[in-house]
Amino acid sequence: MSLKHRKLKAAGWPLAVIAVLAQPAAAVAQYAPVPGGTTPSPLLSPPSLPSVLPGGIPVPALPPAVQQDILQRILDASGSGGGGMAPVPARPPIPQPLPAPAAAPPAALAAAPEAPLSHTEAFYAARLDVALRQFGYDTFRDMPPGGPAAVGALPDSYVLGRDDEVMIAIRGRTRQSVTLRISRDGTLLLPDLPPFMAAGRTLGALRAEIEARVAQELGGSEAFVSVGQLRQIGVLVAGEVARPGMQSLPAMASVLDALAMAGGARKTGSLRGIRVEGPHGRRVVDLYAVITGEGATPDLQLREGERVVVPPLGATVAVGGEVTRPGIYELPAGAAQAPLNALLRLAGQPLRPAGNRFLLQGTDAGGRRSFSETGPAAAVRRGDAVLVQPGADVAAGQVRLAGHVTAPLLRAPRAGGLRDMLHDPRLVKPDPYVRMGVVWRVDPQTRVRHFVGFDLGRLLSGGGDLRLAENDEILLLSQADVLWLASPPVQRALRGEVPPAAAAGQPALDCPALQSLAVAARSSPARFAHARGAGFPDLGAPPCPQVFLDYPALLPWLLDQSVLLSGEARMPGLYPILDDTGLDQVLAAAGGATDTVDLSAVEMSREPAEQAGAIPLSRTLLDLRSRNFAAIRLSPRDAVRLPRGFGDRDSGPVTAMGEFLRPGTYDIRRGERFSELIARAGGLSPQAYPYGAVFTRESVRQRQQEGFSRTARELEQSLIQVAAGQAMAGSRAGGMDLGGAITAGRELAGALRDARAAGRMVVEANPVVLAARPELDVLLEPGDLIAIPKRPNEVTVVGAVLNPGSLQFTTGWRSIDYVRASGGQQRFADGSRAFLVLPNGQSAPAGLGSWQSGGPPVPPGSLVVVPQDPSPYETWGFIRDITQVLGQVSISAAALSVIAKSAR
Repeated sequence: MSLKHRKLKAAGWPLAVIAVLAQPAAAVAQYAPVPGGTTPSPLLSPPSLPSVLPGGIPVPALPPAVQQDILQRILDASGSGGGGMAPVPARPPIPQPLPAPAAAPPAALAAAPEAPLSHTEAFYAARLDVALRQFGYDTFRDMPPGGPAAVGALPDSYVLGRDDEVMIAIRGRTRQSVTLRISRDGTLLLPDLPPFMAAGRTLGALRAEIEARVAQELGGSEAFVSVGQLRQIGVLVAGEVARPGMQSLPAMASVLDALAMAGGARKTGSLRGIRVEGPHGRRVVDLYAVITGEGATPDLQLREGERVVVPPLGATVAVGGEVTRPGIYELPAGAAQAPLNALLRLAGQPLRPAGNRFLLQGTDAGGRRSFSETGPAAAVRRGDAVLVQPGADVAAGQVRLAGHVTAPLLRAPRAGGLRDMLHDPRLVKPDPYVRMGVVWRVDPQTRVRHFVGFDLGRLLSGGGDLRLAENDEILLLSQADVLWLASPPVQRALRGEVPPAAAAGQPALDCPALQSLAVAARSSPARFAHARGAGFPDLGAPPCPQVFLDYPALLPWLLDQSVLLSGEARMPGLYPILDDTGLDQVLAAAGGATDTVDLSAVEMSREPAEQAGAIPLSRTLLDLRSRNFAAIRLSPRDAVRLPRGFGDRDSGPVTAMGEFLRPGTYDIRRGERFSELIARAGGLSPQAYPYGAVFTRESVRQRQQEGFSRTARELEQSLIQVAAGQAMAGSRAGGMDLGGAITAGRELAGALRDARAAGRMVVEANPVVLAARPELDVLLEPGDLIAIPKRPNEVTVVGAVLNPGSLQFTTGWRSIDYVRASGGQQRFADGSRAFLVLPNGQSAPAGLGSWQSGGPPVPPGSLVVVPQDPSPYETWGFIRDITQVLGQVSISAAALSVIAKSAR
């Protein structure tokens, strides 16, 4: 401190003013007076004293006039007053708007970083493999450093001292209000009253004396006494605290306030042996009693001249595991051990009320860690760690309801068994599979799980019950879960086909139950023989139900318990049942039998119950026309086939198009003929042209399409042979372009593949001819299509002619006449191979050769085809004769054209 500052102190200047004087000139400049105006600048703002001095010491609130006087003296003392600056007038400061409160930081930014482990915490972390914190030290973390604030009225027990401010209001005959401060000698001087002693007295006693004096000396007046500004006391805080030293506190401050002003106790300091020493003696404060509420509340009030000493940390014990408040706890001051019960109370007691296991990790005489089981009444020594664990961390006395339920439930097994568990049918979702429910049970001795089946429908109807055991899981199946047993993925797994993901060695499978089933089917081929012979269609790949994802072992077990229902059932499939289940119940689960079933020859297959050596399979034909299905008792692995009855109705319709009086789609009976269909359709119209009838059949279309593909393959093979032969000969075959020929051949092969076969058959469609010659009346098949066109009046000429197109029909004309009318043949036409496509689908030579007579008369609606000369390609022998193929393509094109016209 400079000489000037020491003179100020000797003159009685407050410490707050001297602390401001000790700041550098740049810091003092911010308190310079405002020369004029109200520009908001840090250098031009109204002078004011700081609220907190360096070191965190608060400055008492002073009136504005006093602040201005102090600032002027500061400037004079620093040498600024003689520099021509006018003295600061005693005026109140100009009020400035308060700054807006800062926005709260986000939670991620506001969270303080985790403090590093202390030496004690690191010691226990190495033992327990978990970081525990010392208890109680975070109490001072969020306390403001500015000291306590006086809130509310002072109690009458408050002991007054010098520098306390007493406010007295007198009302009545005399009206006055005074604010007095207790003098250094402890007296209080009231106007018009003799002085009296106030220091050391309680507020209640002082209030009673002042009221009595006013009532005696100033008759007719009443006094009201309160305390204004409290005095400041100096308390020395020493020992293991963050900022030891003298702390200035209000007279009402406590030990907690003193510790908060000193930054709180360090983790190397004790919270249970804090010493408070002073003129009134010495006492020990245990802050655990304040933080936890356990034990007697200590005396925390501070008095003038006392000091607070935080000694080093005493003996500690760690309590971890399943307790409410795991942490590191300090033993009482001077104690080397304590009962475990007391430490458990500090830790908030174990989370479970009973069944706890206390593992004590201590230190033996050689310094080695030792483990032992202990009890709540045992003593725990310094440095011990107690881990609270469950005696047996297993679930006991519970059952689980899962699968096709509204929500999975955990319940205690009831005395009434499974029926009482499912007492409310609304627990089950709609459309359950009622013939089989499953209980996944644990054997109490071997702890091996196995499945136990029960009849859900009988149970929901109030029938048989099943007693539940501990840890049972009740699984209910849906109708969709059971229908999935007959799905293509399951059928492939029954054949031992492993899903692709498992074959590639990948651990993740869409349905692990399928892999379990495939392994079981491969290891024992005869195990699922009844399910493998179902013959269900391999269509689609439905996803794996959730119950088989959760319980993969359930799928093979259900197949072992299933019966095969095939044939004329509405939903054929594999249905799990219990032994001695009626066929009526299985049929009800499958939706019943269809209307086409033949109940006189129901076939049932069964394997013997006792299998020794050979396994004979017995088949029985049952006559169930009486519909007494309940008399047939089924067992798992049985197979029931419901045959279809023989009927006249065939399996599909036929379509009549074009010039029928009643065209449309007709169902047919077995053996129905074409003439019968014509009669059912009302006969033919007067414009009908039976000779041009188009009759298509699906089986014929498939054979024709296969013929096109086969011819295309043969043509491509011939192209390869020709190319290979010419490459070896090294010639161009008399100057012919081999590449162009091969390109043309490939295009022809592609055209043959793309050609659409019509499946046309040559039939007789004239009802008069069919009546005279019944052998020409064709038998109908499902899917047949018959189109009768109107009588045409044109003949079409295509191919190697000068002007291909349709010409008007002329009676008596032959193919040569229509070719001439189309401009004649082109230069490279091959008239000897020209052919005629008749309206009924037959083909015949056109007769255009020089040695031919022009061919037969051409009926209306015919097609004359004049091909090109294939002789250049015959040099290599890869095109022998395409006349037949071109004729088939032309017939198909003509048939499709007639069908398209008839459909309009």
